[in-house]
Amino acid sequence: MRYDSITEAIGNTPLVRIDPAVHGLTHIDLYAKLELLNPFGSVKDRAAWNMARPHLADAAELGSQVVELSSGNTAKALAVLAGMHGLTFKSVTNRMRVPEIKDLLLLLGAEIEELPGQSECLDPTATDDPLTLFHRTISGQGNAYLHTDQYFNPRNTEAHLTGTGPEIVKDLDGRAPEWFIACVGTAGSSTGVAHVLRENDPAVRVVGLVAAKSDFIPGIRTIDEAHEVGLFDPGTYDTIEAVSTDEAIEGMLTLNRRCGILAGPTGGAAYFGAVRHLRAVDGELTQRQSAVFIVCDRVESYLSYVRQRRPDLFGRPRRPNSPADLTDAEIRTAPSVGVADAQAWIATGRPLVVDLRSPFAYAALHIDGSVNIVDEVFEELLRGGLPFSRSRPVLLACPVGEKSARYAALLTRMGHPDVRSLAGGIIAWRDAGAPLVRD
Repeated sequence: MRYDSITEAIGNTPLVRIDPAVHGLTHIDLYAKLELLNPFGSVKDRAAWNMARPHLADAAELGSQVVELSSGNTAKALAVLAGMHGLTFKSVTNRMRVPEIKDLLLLLGAEIEELPGQSECLDPTATDDPLTLFHRTISGQGNAYLHTDQYFNPRNTEAHLTGTGPEIVKDLDGRAPEWFIACVGTAGSSTGVAHVLRENDPAVRVVGLVAAKSDFIPGIRTIDEAHEVGLFDPGTYDTIEAVSTDEAIEGMLTLNRRCGILAGPTGGAAYFGAVRHLRAVDGELTQRQSAVFIVCDRVESYLSYVRQRRPDLFGRPRRPNSPADLTDAEIRTAPSVGVADAQAWIATGRPLVVDLRSPFAYAALHIDGSVNIVDEVFEELLRGGLPFSRSRPVLLACPVGEKSARYAALLTRMGHPDVRSLAGGIIAWRDAGAPLVRD
């Protein structure tokens, strides 16, 4: 097989059957669509090429810079494509959370601009958010950027209408699977593939997978974040279910060790969520069915992510005082306080207010007098024991109140007598009109 350009190798990825001895399903054949075998390493190669391709010639003539609000695989693919066409690429984000991706982007010659943002993702409704303002600026006409705009560009979805979806149908001998399970990031792949499969068979059931609200899984959004993406349509999915970090890593390990598929955490989440959902219906079936999930990218880019959360996999003891060890009941009953009561408490009880967001989000807007300790750093502090005096009350704040609730539960378990989570987080504080200051 010979190509004149590496871009011709994008797509036509294999569809591989998972051994039933691994997943244990009796009546369902489970297939993995191996998007990790795209030339730049992920499912985002398709969208990046489809979004950029019509504009690259004009951009090269004008000397434009390719820009995308991405800190992951879309940025990686666009950095390669820009370089191939003599262009520079800028990744704009409010938080680079995976060190290997950041290093790879720099190696590819990308410029990385980290802007302050009030939350961990682009929120189009936050009109004064610096990330939102930047998005609007580069989306306008007549500027010096080629902005691919993955969260709102229909060509993101189109890449899967013309590629991924038809490939799945072709490889299943011209029929659609009864089940399609997809992680929700920009929603381009899940939306595009679901549309194609349902055109072939309207009875196809689509399961969307999101990250648990208190967890971070690279490439997957929480349900709250998904609603801020222009391409996301809840009607695409018959059901939307959450996957935790631990579940994603367990699914990843199964694919890595039992199936020979070097999937990253997103692929692991897709596999785990697929098997969990399908097991609930498998015993009721009398005829064979098929199901497909997408393996988005490779494991090598996420070793530090996995090491931080599962050091035991690298021959190191599991760390003490980890939020991963909390029970659902502990998190649900974590002490919390609403905005009005938090304001009164700050005025009278003088708690230490700890903002767990990124430094950029904190710099944009924060509660006056609060201190900024990024959640990963805060977790490291807790491993050494209580970082605060028991006599000092503590109020924890994060974007939407999920992470702070987890840490409030952990501090309570560790014996702190007066720690509370800000219910709804900084977003709720902002929406209530409570005062915020900026650096």
